Amino acid sequence: MEKDNTSSFEGFILVGFSDQRPWLEFPLFVVFFISYIVTIFGNLTIILVSRLDSRLHTPMYFFLTNLSLLDLCYTTSTVPQMLVNLYSARKVISYGGCVAQLFMFLALGATECVLLAVMSFDRFVAICRPLHYSVIMHQRSCLQLAAASWITGFSNSVWLSTLTLQLPLCGPYILDHFLCEVPALLKLSCVDTRANEAELFFVSVLFHLVPLTLIFISYAFIAQSVLRIQSAEGRQKALGTCGSHLIVVSLFYGTAISMYLQSPSHNSKDQGKMVSLFYGIIAPMLNPLIYTLRNKEVKEAFKRLVARVFSIKK
Repeated sequence: MEKDNTSSFEGFILVGFSDQRPWLEFPLFVVFFISYIVTIFGNLTIILVSRLDSRLHTPMYFFLTNLSLLDLCYTTSTVPQMLVNLYSARKVISYGGCVAQLFMFLALGATECVLLAVMSFDRFVAICRPLHYSVIMHQRSCLQLAAASWITGFSNSVWLSTLTLQLPLCGPYILDHFLCEVPALLKLSCVDTRANEAELFFVSVLFHLVPLTLIFISYAFIAQSVLRIQSAEGRQKALGTCGSHLIVVSLFYGTAISMYLQSPSHNSKDQGKMVSLFYGIIAPMLNPLIYTLRNKEVKEAFKRLVARVFSIKK
């Protein structure tokens, strides 16, 4: 990224809400800190329970483990810097830190888009093709699907980050945001960014609307199969395995699409901040709560793990 005065450039100033609502900084610090602790504890719990309980060694929980790991990395790439900036008067992020944050945020966001589509495919096979489930979703296929999600997400980040970082910037280097995100960086550019905005829109369609369409198609077939189930218990069980995933999809895609499928120049001053906070902090915190509170198998596995820990201590 070219700067107009590299000799005096030390980093970017992340404004957050300090320009107009400084009284929000302490409440936000408390909220972010609690959310981060809950996110770490919740996602680590799901990872440990899924790995240590042999009854959860299934494709569904393998992908859930990937989602939990992704959410851990997602929040860790942004929240610690946010907490530092909210606590201190000097709200600066170094150029290298901004580049790293931009790259990881783009990579992990795109990975989650693809991974959620993969998880819907797993539910489609489990409900609509139960007799072929073990053949289609065998260990090698699951590893390949998970690897494809991560590789696709990071490849997208390499491309989009490179395009963004090549833009010349005009000082002062003040980002009206909590983090280094593409729409905020585009507003600092000295040149016409319409081409970059078009590329960002194309990537957003590719990673938001295409996976979301595949998710809708999967659940359309799932709904047809569920309606053919005679027993109410069997129907409830089939829907129970999908309910948590649908809630997570709604939370993540709803906010991400409202952020990226419009021109950065049309975002209101605070809209981008609030939307980014939701899908970057709140959603990763809610995901493990949604899966544990609604999932009987996870709750029972957690109880077994706790009982095992206390029995070892005795």
